[in-house]
Amino acid sequence: MERQRFFWMTACLWGGLSVALGAFAAHGLRDRLEPGLLNAFEVGVRYQMYHALALLAASAGSAACLNSRFTSAACWAWNIGILLFSGSLYMMALTGVRWLGAITPIGGVSFMAGWALLFLAPIKRRSESE
Repeated sequence: MERQRFFWMTACLWGGLSVALGAFAAHGLRDRLEPGLLNAFEVGVRYQMYHALALLAASAGSAACLNSRFTSAACWAWNIGILLFSGSLYMMALTGVRWLGAITPIGGVSFMAGWALLFLAPIKRRSESE
């Protein structure tokens, strides 16, 4: 139950932060960044929000029908993905250091791993109860 609470709270923090960062991009960065870097920042915000919502859903659903080990692993993967994917895009956009974009795909793989783990959660739950 503690993991559910932790992931619920991190989801809320990521979601709120993505709203704040989106507003920052729209109002504070639009005239300061070149369009490609602004777009990269906005992609980071979008994927952060997608995965904040996924964290909420997974933390809420883990008690009901999912294998908590796989659900927790998915949530950890999404948290890591937010840090690496979105974080690298934010840093690249704000600093102009383009090599930071090389970190972004690692975060993307982490996002995909989280979705694969969540896919397995109900399958593993069913096989354990049979």
